[in-house]
Amino acid sequence: MVTPEELEKKLKTTNQLDSVYLLYGEESYLLENALKKIRTTFGEVVKGINDITIDDTNVGELIADIETPAFGFEKKLIIVRNTELFKREVKKKGAKFVEIREKIVDYVKEHADTIQEMVVLVFVEQSVDKGKLLSALESIGATICNFERQKPNQIIARLKAICKAYQVNAEEDTLRYLLECVGSNLQDLINEIRKQIEYVGENGSVTKETIDKLTIKQMESVIFDLTDNLGKKQIAASLEVLNNLLYAKEPIQKILITLYNHFKKIYIVKLAEKYNRNLAEVLNLKPNQMFLMTKYKTQANYFKEEEIRRILEELIDLDRKSKIGLVDINVGLETILCGYCS
Repeated sequence: MVTPEELEKKLKTTNQLDSVYLLYGEESYLLENALKKIRTTFGEVVKGINDITIDDTNVGELIADIETPAFGFEKKLIIVRNTELFKREVKKKGAKFVEIREKIVDYVKEHADTIQEMVVLVFVEQSVDKGKLLSALESIGATICNFERQKPNQIIARLKAICKAYQVNAEEDTLRYLLECVGSNLQDLINEIRKQIEYVGENGSVTKETIDKLTIKQMESVIFDLTDNLGKKQIAASLEVLNNLLYAKEPIQKILITLYNHFKKIYIVKLAEKYNRNLAEVLNLKPNQMFLMTKYKTQANYFKEEEIRRILEELIDLDRKSKIGLVDINVGLETILCGYCS
């Protein structure tokens, strides 16, 4: 098993490819980059001759494709994508699929030399279970890489490296703020940092101000802003955030639901601190979301437990009344915000 960073380095520094790869995991941006680099390093390809794609519709042809010569080329590149060959539960696939998988497992174990001589074989999956095929790949020394979601520090290091390559300054706190605004999807973050680099130019600096000016914030990030203003009893700023969301054509019902879910999490934080529970656990945060814990704790300190409970009850009541026409949802939401700040 290698890390994404180790695989990235190996693919960057050598023109030699391994015979078999298994690439899987949630971080699709890094995975697809690794796959692209494997393709580039492999060299010239002709679709159907030395460039073969296998999926769940033709997985039964894999062994035949490995054994068929590349006709004019030294090797074939075979990409086996999203077949569920590595899933433990495959009842819906039927007995034929299980039989095909068993044949592939046996073939991998018994014909490792043929695979090494004939092909570069790349399995690409979203997730992998421990099973016979995984064990077979491990036994022949396949390169296996789990592309897990990157943690904030890893993401920040990557963004900083991109900025440095373009001679643009970006402090760690500023990049962390970008994560808070955009989320932890690496592809989105790289798109946003490229916009920043283009805007500030060589020797320029990415700042919170340039991020606020150029970045399209996620709804959750905007709700954090609204709650910050609400907690500080800054009603004008709270209403401005709400009106900006409406101006951006965010549906009012979606705003209401997101705000309710946000205050529900703040309430959970309040109770977790009261009863000495693990915050990351009760909030069900993934490793790449741990930076949110501090934000939730900070916002929980703005409110008393009964205040949060009252806001939640008022939001539920607003939803009910708006559905039966007793109150305009926009007016009702503004009334709740103003009522807390008054």
